[in-house]
Amino acid sequence: MPNPFNQQVIEEFRAHHGNVGGYFEGARLILLTTTGARTGTRHTTPLGYLPDGDGTILVIASAGGSPRHPNWYRNITADPRVTVESGAFTYEAEAVVLDGEERDRAFARAVEAEPGWAEYQAKTDRTIPVVALRELPVAGPPNINAGSLGEAIKVVHDAFRRELALIKKELIASNGKAGLGAQLRVNCLTFCQGLHNHHTGEDIGLFPFLADRHPELAPALTRLHEEHERIAALTEELRRVVTTENADPVAVLPEVERLIAELEAHLTYEEEQLIPVLDAVAVPTKS
Repeated sequence: MPNPFNQQVIEEFRAHHGNVGGYFEGARLILLTTTGARTGTRHTTPLGYLPDGDGTILVIASAGGSPRHPNWYRNITADPRVTVESGAFTYEAEAVVLDGEERDRAFARAVEAEPGWAEYQAKTDRTIPVVALRELPVAGPPNINAGSLGEAIKVVHDAFRRELALIKKELIASNGKAGLGAQLRVNCLTFCQGLHNHHTGEDIGLFPFLADRHPELAPALTRLHEEHERIAALTEELRRVVTTENADPVAVLPEVERLIAELEAHLTYEEEQLIPVLDAVAVPTKS
């Protein structure tokens, strides 16, 4: 893709916390910043990705089936330390090129979810690489792309909303296929784990912080904690259905729809109650 196109996507991505239109509308998208292998200059590229769980995502160096690897891939083979922008978060990661059976399994999952990857592979003699981006652990809070804690809550909530809506769309599209696709299963499980981590962080960090400084929020915080428990039960049921042998999209979709309804009501209430208080609190940034 030409640089002007990339720059337009990058600007829209950053302005709307990962929500873009046009070519990438409705896609899972990140901005990947690498260090130039020859120049040492930092370069940012918009890329589609696949969830892989455990703080890892996968990107595919297809270059549209070009005979040459894309520049970002050549950069990460020279320097695997990269920066990832997810829309809600910015974090440092290590890029690891998968090989052998691990690469083949990941690529097969990608093709199952989107047959276009196979078309790109058919166009080129090179084996298209699959790269794992593994988030590096850091001390302190995550780097949220927001100017206040109130905005941060909304940004993170909207990321969960988009991902769950995308999972529902994928389930509807896969209805009629034999069994639940491997990548769709990973998408569901990754979402459940991410939501669990978010709610755990609120229960042990944000809510006690607010309870100590704003005792008038006690009823709202009690309700939100109780809703966390109900949502945890729904995500556990979704995990159970997704991991059942021969899981079927028809069985998974109602669980996702129940989760969407409960989660949307919860997120909306939390935003109404907490954002006015949190908007006055600055978010720590990392240099």
